[in-house]
Amino acid sequence: MSYSPELLAPAGSLEKLKVAVLYGANAVYCGGQQFGLRTAAENFTNDELLEGVEFAHARNAQVFVVLNGFLHDKDLVSLPEFLYFLEEIHVDAVIVSDIGVVETVKEHTSLPIHLSTQASCLNVESAKLWEKMGVKRVILGREASIADGALIKKHTDLEVELFIHGSMCMAYSGNCVISNYTQGRDSNRGGCAHSCRFEYELENENSKQKAYFMSSKDLNGLEHLELFLGSKIDSLKIEGRMKGHLYAATVAKSYSRAIREWKETGSVSRATLEKSLNELNKISHRLYTDTNLIESSKEDSIFDEREQVEGKYVTVGFVEESVPGKHLVIDVKKAFDKGDTLELIPFVSDEVSFKAKNIFTLNLKEEIERTNPGSLVKIPYSENANRFSLIRRKTLEGSEVNQ
Repeated sequence: MSYSPELLAPAGSLEKLKVAVLYGANAVYCGGQQFGLRTAAENFTNDELLEGVEFAHARNAQVFVVLNGFLHDKDLVSLPEFLYFLEEIHVDAVIVSDIGVVETVKEHTSLPIHLSTQASCLNVESAKLWEKMGVKRVILGREASIADGALIKKHTDLEVELFIHGSMCMAYSGNCVISNYTQGRDSNRGGCAHSCRFEYELENENSKQKAYFMSSKDLNGLEHLELFLGSKIDSLKIEGRMKGHLYAATVAKSYSRAIREWKETGSVSRATLEKSLNELNKISHRLYTDTNLIESSKEDSIFDEREQVEGKYVTVGFVEESVPGKHLVIDVKKAFDKGDTLELIPFVSDEVSFKAKNIFTLNLKEEIERTNPGSLVKIPYSENANRFSLIRRKTLEGSEVNQ
């Protein structure tokens, strides 16, 4: 079978799942109400999981469900029932870190098992062991390089998944207990408080210094995309189930654009890279780094700053209905005014800038000056708009947070 890279995007909610798929991801990962590591995320009810799987499958995308918490015996009692449900709705795989969960999945279902990055698989011998245990794919720890992934592919029959974009963890994946001690929240059971992002005071006999010495810059592997693809890494993973819709759309579109060009021409042009990098710089992020992808991270991968990661744009709404030549119906997420310059983000083509010259209520009986979040309004039509397309505008500096 010829190599076909998978772009795997985060889906923190049903809406974000749809956004990620429509903007180019051919696989998404999400969590149910239990057993995962992002308890603060919106997560999915069973009904939402069913709808998400049907939506993704109708567009030739896959859905993986995270079961990557480290479970105690009392947790395993209710796990089989959830597994039966996941198999019934045809989830494509489950993402697991706990050996006991691996065995439980195998005992009760035929669901494919992907080994979570929380298991810290970093080398060939570890991968071989997990392969013997029935794992189909290993999601390598963020400490692994592209070369490490290629070596595991060479010496096993496993699929290999590597992070290519998103937040980084200062600890070995699955081995951090900082928030347990600082906040009383178990980072390996869904309660991570991101204590590594806090400011700490370092003291020795000669001085005191405040620093964010455990906080990492964000990963951006776009410049190394051809190396990922040349190494035949099966899945390129985007971190970010806690991130917003604009993040999901922008990152999925930026990477899928480059992957599409690689498939068509065998390479990624500098122009395409620059276009995608420019878009990635518009969303909320810490300073970027390619840490560990090529060589082990060093001091320059530390984000020694207070968390100020606002983006240059904010989501003002989704296209709920597009009537070519007439109007768009917008589901408003953040208020915007008549006369504002907005940007439509099409699923594939370039962004379209336009003015909200007129804003009407849904029944067209009243023209309004300013929209309200949670409302539906009509604005002039913009080319290449489809249902679920995002509308953004530049932030008002100092007063808005990117979504």
